[in-house]
Amino acid sequence: MKSLLSAFATAALMAAPAAADLPDGYWSVEQTQPILDSTLRVTLAPDLSHLSAAESQALGELLVAGNIMHALYEQQLHPQALAAKAALDALHDVSGQSTATQNLLDLYYLAKGPIVTTLENDRLAVLPVTAEVPGRNVYPANLQRVEIDAFLSDNPAATKDILALRSVVRRATAANIAADLDRLDRFPEIDALHNDLRRQLESTQDNVDAFYTVPYALAYAAQLREVRRHLNAAAQLLADETPDFAAYLRNRGRDLLSGDYESGDASWVSGTFAGLNIQIGSYETYDDHLLGVKGFYSASILARDEDKSRALQATIAELQSFENALPYEHHKTLHSRILVGVYNVIADFGQARGANSATILPNNADFARKYGRTILVRNNILTNIEIFANKKKRFDAVIDGRNCDDLTSDGGFDHTLWHEVGHYLGVSKAADGRDLGTALADRADLFEELKSDLVSLFVASALAKAGYHDETTLRAHYADGIRRTLQIVQPRAEQPYQTMQLMQFNFYMEFGLLEPDAESRLLTINYDRYHEVIEQMLRQVLQVQYSGDYELANQFVERWNYWEEKLHGELAERLRNSGSYRRTMVRYRALTTE
Repeated sequence: MKSLLSAFATAALMAAPAAADLPDGYWSVEQTQPILDSTLRVTLAPDLSHLSAAESQALGELLVAGNIMHALYEQQLHPQALAAKAALDALHDVSGQSTATQNLLDLYYLAKGPIVTTLENDRLAVLPVTAEVPGRNVYPANLQRVEIDAFLSDNPAATKDILALRSVVRRATAANIAADLDRLDRFPEIDALHNDLRRQLESTQDNVDAFYTVPYALAYAAQLREVRRHLNAAAQLLADETPDFAAYLRNRGRDLLSGDYESGDASWVSGTFAGLNIQIGSYETYDDHLLGVKGFYSASILARDEDKSRALQATIAELQSFENALPYEHHKTLHSRILVGVYNVIADFGQARGANSATILPNNADFARKYGRTILVRNNILTNIEIFANKKKRFDAVIDGRNCDDLTSDGGFDHTLWHEVGHYLGVSKAADGRDLGTALADRADLFEELKSDLVSLFVASALAKAGYHDETTLRAHYADGIRRTLQIVQPRAEQPYQTMQLMQFNFYMEFGLLEPDAESRLLTINYDRYHEVIEQMLRQVLQVQYSGDYELANQFVERWNYWEEKLHGELAERLRNSGSYRRTMVRYRALTTE
């Protein structure tokens, strides 16, 4: 890796002209500035005065671990990301910190790599690197779905390893296998924790038409060893004060090397923590656009708001009744323990970095069944005045004035909270016992997010009957459900969040929940139709998930994922002209070097 970094940096410096022009492959100010002008910049600086001295010291160790995870994530996304960033840093220094190079640094930060989403929703490289591929950097370069499908058809015994959440897929070449065996020699702890890995590597044939896998623990052994060291250091600082949190940190450090997260997840969900929390590991598969099964690294360091957490915990006491009310027949018995915490983000890393508003983990259905789950609500994102004002501008641009005041930040809080609860409810495995990720492949994330969004809106009426909502807060919850469906550009096929939101919008339009005015073309929300329409769509989504039928899932997506310029295009233009920002760049006061 060092030689690659040096090559990139040397090439950039040799090509750098004395004038303000950049070398070939680097975007100009004229190209970068429109994207940055459309970006809301927010800095999170929560009050940390409630942290103890030990927690403040431990925070320093966790921040270092988070930075390592962030670099790992960038490496997972693109094989040249880290080298390109080093070259850009060098170019920025030699240019006298020009606007052109600063813009590129900002875009790299925003995109978490050299591939940026343009205002037209295209994915393009702003630095001189290879084009993005669906498998990112956890599959062989330029691997196509048809090739891996053919391999699995001929080698069904390899399916479990190829589809594993935390494995890198490689072509079976002598050079690849030799490099992995050498790495195994250099990291004996990985050899000890994966006692059959050496035999598997040695038995793999040198066949360019074959594939093999190595666990993340081996592929990223050097970085994960360092992360574990910092987690253990934090655990030692906290052992006397918050032993449960210290135990979780030690377990998670070991998990990263073993690849089995059960010990960490169990201690995370069942432990009693104080002012600090951290979500760290590889869970979500949104970045895998090839098979939709690989987890990508992230970390979130969070400060707990104890008063808000206690109040919120009391609102989810009746989850089993919500599960039993869902419009499907195969209800499950929920684990009684599900923790809800309200947190202020200290710093996010990797996949988590951005304006993410909440998380529910673990995703593993068996772990959730045995230990429960935890919901982390990000208070200083959801209640940020600038972020909400930006959302409100878009909403007001296309919604009839009679409904505009229905949207509130509290409604967004409730919609988000119950969306995360929605991940805990409903179908968690297909009828034949397969995990939904295996059964629905690259459609699994879309359907899981769609189900959870619909569950949030479905349970709102029950929350009103229970006294949680009055008429105003119920409308606010519902209004945020509509806001989420408004698309500023046509989603790409590999964007599960935006695609499921467009599908909701189309369903709502066809069934009369949303209705455009004939003259103004502004949208009216027909609240009297809300629950019935949500129930109809949710029932169909749960049926698809339970069936585990990939083709049925594709048919459902094709039915509702459409874009008409006369309708969607006109609304998108209004949204773009609303004066709102297109994206949000979040920075963190705790990372003072950034």
